[in-house]
Amino acid sequence: MSRVLVIESDTQVSRDIGDALSAAAFPMEYAAGDADALQRLRMRSFGVVITSPDSAVDEDLALLEEMRVVRPGVKCIVLAHHSTPGEVISALRARVFACFTPPFDPEDIANLACRAASDSQWRDDIQVLSAKPGWVSVRVNCRLITAERLMTFAKELSAQLPDDTRQETMQGLREILLNAMEHGAAFNPEQVVEVAAVRTGRALVFYVRDPGAGFDVAAVPNPLDENNLLKQSGRGVFLINQLMDTVEFTQEGRQVLMRKHRDADAESNDTGGKNR
Repeated sequence: MSRVLVIESDTQVSRDIGDALSAAAFPMEYAAGDADALQRLRMRSFGVVITSPDSAVDEDLALLEEMRVVRPGVKCIVLAHHSTPGEVISALRARVFACFTPPFDPEDIANLACRAASDSQWRDDIQVLSAKPGWVSVRVNCRLITAERLMTFAKELSAQLPDDTRQETMQGLREILLNAMEHGAAFNPEQVVEVAAVRTGRALVFYVRDPGAGFDVAAVPNPLDENNLLKQSGRGVFLINQLMDTVEFTQEGRQVLMRKHRDADAESNDTGGKNR
């Protein structure tokens, strides 16, 4: 079984993550800091390294470069005290496994680390096609853990949104992404889903394209009818219509275009600033 290395045992979040790993009987160690982490990697193999929650994203990416010289296959879960859209994009390009900023959920992070430790297919699961702070386009393999990884980056990229708007937006994106992977590709890892996110002055726009038959939109004549929650073919359509402001299906349901309006005045400082 692969080990997890947690950096900074003297922070509460790191200790809580370590406790969750130990409770799951998963082998883990603490490193006192970055230098100690590199020394431990030289001495023995670790499948996953979780960085210090007090670090900055750019510091963690520099550490990751050094760790991969020692252990090329190591996976890195970045914890940082804040992030900017540019830093999150850099983490995506550097093939960071997942990225988190406060508020941290130690149980979720530990569970993801356990799954990451035994994942041998992760390296090419997220392909960045184009990325700027206001426009990100990726191609992802159809695996549940890949969807979960992508959502950690999406949450960081949307961190400047008001909490309610952010929560609804992420729920809508997750719903459509999982539907595309499950119903469009049957979670076949050889199939891919294309995802693009564009931030304009007035809205967040998401485009998702699956490789299969897509949504059977004709089977859901009234997408806002609550009775759709009881129907396998209508639940996803109902939920995303509730969570997003506009939803459009094209290419016989294989492509979905979703918009979430945003308050430009409340977010006038979100062009690269820190998370709130």
